[in-house]
Amino acid sequence: MDTEIKVMVNPEYSDLRLDKFLAEQEELELSRSFIKKLIEEGKVTVNGLCRKASYKVRGGEIISVLIPPPRELSVKPEEIPLDIVYEDEDLVVVNKKAGMVVHPAEGNWDGTLVNALLYHCQNLSGIGGVLRPGIVHRLDKDTSGLLVVAKNDLAHQSLAEQIKAKNAVREYWTIVHGYLKNKEGIIDLPIGRNPKDRQKMAVVSSGKPAQTVYKVLEEFNGGFTLIQAKLLTGRTHQIRVHFSYLGHPVLGDLKYGPQNNPLGVKRQMLHAIKLSFIHPRSGELLEFTAPLPEDFQKVLAKLRG
Repeated sequence: MDTEIKVMVNPEYSDLRLDKFLAEQEELELSRSFIKKLIEEGKVTVNGLCRKASYKVRGGEIISVLIPPPRELSVKPEEIPLDIVYEDEDLVVVNKKAGMVVHPAEGNWDGTLVNALLYHCQNLSGIGGVLRPGIVHRLDKDTSGLLVVAKNDLAHQSLAEQIKAKNAVREYWTIVHGYLKNKEGIIDLPIGRNPKDRQKMAVVSSGKPAQTVYKVLEEFNGGFTLIQAKLLTGRTHQIRVHFSYLGHPVLGDLKYGPQNNPLGVKRQMLHAIKLSFIHPRSGELLEFTAPLPEDFQKVLAKLRG
């Protein structure tokens, strides 16, 4: 049975598109694409009338949204090749390829890293819930590189605490637009939802603390720079948002940077190259390195050539 939620439009939101207005309502917690689907199915009304997604709302209008019951949550194991860097009874370290989503979500229910891991090792930590078993930290779909996954709750809790305490090292290499004024430093700027676009993150005063340590590794003719970046916190899209805010978006990042680039890059040039942490059971320091993927190396070759 559908759940009905009613929202009154405040005058400050007048002339905003219906789908955009609803996407910005925190009590709904619905994506804009899902809201459009509800509108097309006639599950959204404005003062009792069905309207298009492009309808401009007006102050005082009552919008009713019928939300269908959540689908039964289950994740099926899938035989998908993985680049396993290390594995034992407690954890597995994977070198994730660009283009692979880490865990199932609306629009990506299969073909994810979690689907592949469930086939590979059957049991993962349950702390992350049904859709995110074993997932301690994430990489964006088009970011490649190292990721550690917990097989049991002991490992999950230990790894999560190490990341929170800033003891685990997560190092990335990225290529950004332009040349940075300071060749090394720390970006300490809070990150939260973009108030103008809920699908994006942004540097906002009300956001959560976010710190990125960086160092310039190489500068190229044409206005590009290779950077080493280490995360002290783990906010969504942190490196991408921080460098975009500074005016140096990641090369190939269509969400936070220019829509095209002179090198024809197909995804953001961001790679999780190094990962180190203390093993949850043995107490041993584990350190891993993932070589730059072929597409990243080709871009560097072009820049150097």
